[in-house]
Amino acid sequence: MKHIVWDWNGTLFHDIDAVVDATNEVFRPYGLSPMDAAGFRAVYSRPIWACYERLLGRALAEGEWEALDRSFHDNYHRLMLTCDLAEGVREGLKRWDETGGSQSLLSMWRHERLVPAVAEFGIAPHFRRVDGLREAESGGHKARYMAAHVQALGVDPATVTVIGDSVDDADAAVHVGARAILYTGGMTTRRDLEATGFPVVDSLAEALDLA
Repeated sequence: MKHIVWDWNGTLFHDIDAVVDATNEVFRPYGLSPMDAAGFRAVYSRPIWACYERLLGRALAEGEWEALDRSFHDNYHRLMLTCDLAEGVREGLKRWDETGGSQSLLSMWRHERLVPAVAEFGIAPHFRRVDGLREAESGGHKARYMAAHVQALGVDPATVTVIGDSVDDADAAVHVGARAILYTGGMTTRRDLEATGFPVVDSLAEALDLA
């Protein structure tokens, strides 16, 4: 049986506008010019603190990262309320179920916010497991969380396809021995996605066709 591990932010949840606007709010006090989605994708990378250092052109001071991160999330959690699922998500999840495949969700967003959001959109029954960052977890790269997620599912990594919007999703797939399909609707440029060597698509319907 084939299994899909979906990413949330920028993949199933189309929140690029909220991410960009929240980032602009973070850096407004610093006098930086507002970015559009293309400008944000040009500078985006993980870990986020390194991205922030490039935007500022200097190293972050002690305690500055924590303040910037709090500001981003305060603004993001307000702006995300205007966002919706990506085009075709409900139909796509149902379509995959009908093929006999299974699916789950792994996000680097906080678990206590992720689970209610997935439930509110009415798509939770499609997923065997939904994992976000728990309280004691600090984030960073997705690879180790992917390993724990796949182990908890008890699926063979060789049957797993990771669908996400970032190079971090590709690296996480490689880490566990899965394949990846990368989607351009999120925060990463097509050029950077293509550099991973994995297929790159412009819609989730196309991703499912490949899966």
